[in-house]
Amino acid sequence: MRAIRALIPALALLAACSGPAPASRAQQNVDLPAPRQVPPDLATMKMSFSPVVHRAAPAVVNVFSKRVVRQQLDPFWGMFAGGMTREAVQQSLGSGSIVRSDGVILTNHHNIEGATEIMVVTADRRQWPARVLLDDPRADLAVLKIDTKGEALPTIAIDDRDRPQVGDLVLAIGDPFGVGQTVTNGIVSALARSDVGISDYSSFIQTDAAINPGNSGGPLVDMSGDLIGVNTAIVSGSGTSSGVGFAIPAAMAKQVVAAALAGDRQVNRPWLGAKTQALTGEMAARLGLAAPQGVIVTNVWPGAPAARAGIAQGDVIVTVDGQGVDDNAALNYLVATRGVGESLQLAVRRNGGPVRAVTVRAEAPPGLPAPDARTIAGRNPLAGASVVNVSPASAAQYGVDPFEGHGVVVVRVENGYAQQIGLQPGDFIRSVNGHPTDTTAQLQAVLAAGSGSWSLAIQRGGRLITAQFTG
Repeated sequence: MRAIRALIPALALLAACSGPAPASRAQQNVDLPAPRQVPPDLATMKMSFSPVVHRAAPAVVNVFSKRVVRQQLDPFWGMFAGGMTREAVQQSLGSGSIVRSDGVILTNHHNIEGATEIMVVTADRRQWPARVLLDDPRADLAVLKIDTKGEALPTIAIDDRDRPQVGDLVLAIGDPFGVGQTVTNGIVSALARSDVGISDYSSFIQTDAAINPGNSGGPLVDMSGDLIGVNTAIVSGSGTSSGVGFAIPAAMAKQVVAAALAGDRQVNRPWLGAKTQALTGEMAARLGLAAPQGVIVTNVWPGAPAARAGIAQGDVIVTVDGQGVDDNAALNYLVATRGVGESLQLAVRRNGGPVRAVTVRAEAPPGLPAPDARTIAGRNPLAGASVVNVSPASAAQYGVDPFEGHGVVVVRVENGYAQQIGLQPGDFIRSVNGHPTDTTAQLQAVLAAGSGSWSLAIQRGGRLITAQFTG
């Protein structure tokens, strides 16, 4: 069975990097990419990749992280304070790219998720403690910072100006299996892969350059030595390279880096306020369309940008700024990589009619009610669950569907009884012991009033689940 695996070896050991010593550069801002250079003839293509590697490799680093996890030894006793648990240290090894000479580093979120300690090893084998400037789980990207004490480190430019083309030569640079810095070459084999289920904003560059566990967060490099993608995942039954790797495009990477450099703790992405689903052949035929191209609008948030632009339920969005959208992930990516306040040009069909142009102004999702995030503790079946009040903004931040309705939603489940009963992120807590739980404050109050017996009503994917717990 085909499996998608993140590129971090479990419990990997930190390995020394090999590569040329970095040259000092006085640059203080993020590099601008060099003009795109396409090999003019076959003879040029057969020449060495050494000049490209010489430019890019000194800016590639290893990212080594540790995290402490609490392992529950007994599911029953774990629900009580002081239950039977033990701590264990997990280690992981990935890669990253220096994108600013004062030590700003781009990597994958999954390389540093839950880390209590992060170390960066530069190409000259020096080790640097790192801190997180911005962590973006939904895009699977993170921006780190090391203290260079005024030293200018070599950098790699993020090239989001020229879209890569299928057939372009590329290099993947990183530290697979912890053996030291390695370079592999291949081509771009596909673009805009949005159906691989890796992150919420999916429009991946697919490459056949060999990337393996440990390459996560490292750059996918073009023939100018610029970063055009962040290597993130592979399709593999064994966890090793099989010629199908995926990289997050430079446009998304640059957006996350820009937010981090602006001092933001999260990326402020726009939304349309429309819920959509991919067209099937049967749906297209029913709508009088020749082919299932586009996504159909199933709901529109009142007063949202889509509603004000005249988009209605049943409309089919075919393109965004001239780029085709065939599923929700593609639409989300194209919208998410635009800036708040920008205008988007949509091509829309209604009732099988001709395509019409619609201009939508991208806006930040509204943030009311306030999230009021809380982590449930104590002697109850929800212990270990983190919950927030639902708004379009909090839904966007935590990757849940605001169209499921208002109320309290689970955004994270850590070690605790909530994990044992199978609670999942995205679950809505509708009531406890018959009392509605419209806010996190109400939920906590109702749980505190419990006397050892709880009746929960949980909404998951449109279904209402009820369950009884005692303890």
